[in-house]
Amino acid sequence: MPIFEFRCLACGNLFEKLFLDTKEEVEIKCPGCGSEAFERVISKTNYVMGLGKGADKPKLTSKSCSPGSSCWTLELPGYGD
Repeated sequence: MPIFEFRCLACGNLFEKLFLDTKEEVEIKCPGCGSEAFERVISKTNYVMGLGKGADKPKLTSKSCSPGSSCWTLELPGYGD
């Protein structure tokens, strides 16, 4: 049962939607303004599992995504090695 986070393109409101089934068809509207124009965003995590003593730590990197906008990337140690 994944929870996805969305950002309304009309008013900027962030909201979540729980999906009970991958084949479930749902109507998604912004709870703030009712718009159906939104984008899926990657939710922030509050922990990283699997780091032992002396292990490399995750690195958060900021980059420009579009004019006047920035994005963040979380680089996990060992991923892709």
